[in-house]
Amino acid sequence: MPGDRVGPVLNLERPLSFWGGVDPHTGRVTDVHHPQHGYVVTGRVLVLPAGRGSSSSSSALLECVRAGTAPAALLVHHVDPILPVGAAVAIELYGRGPAVVRIEPGDRLPDGAIAQISSSGAVTVDDSITGVR
Repeated sequence: MPGDRVGPVLNLERPLSFWGGVDPHTGRVTDVHHPQHGYVVTGRVLVLPAGRGSSSSSSALLECVRAGTAPAALLVHHVDPILPVGAAVAIELYGRGPAVVRIEPGDRLPDGAIAQISSSGAVTVDDSITGVR
């Protein structure tokens, strides 16, 4: 994973499918059934239980990277290969893409805090700045 990723934290309450769940042109969560419907994932450090849905989420995440609307990082409690594949292909094709790091189930970071994910996968948090939506 090249370089550090930095961004404000957004904890997602449920898994999210990038395929049909995120608009790649705006980075906005479009899944009307998702608790964070309408939130923007662009540049955010998403903390989520897991990816959800179709294997096409890899290509949808790749499209977000191409469009500049991808999250900075995905901190995932349960990792399946779909999102890491999309991130890895983005790095290969575009030289950039979100970090994907597994964290312990139930771990959350303060919403709006600035998180930094190093190239080794270490996560540090500055929670002196919060409330970013």
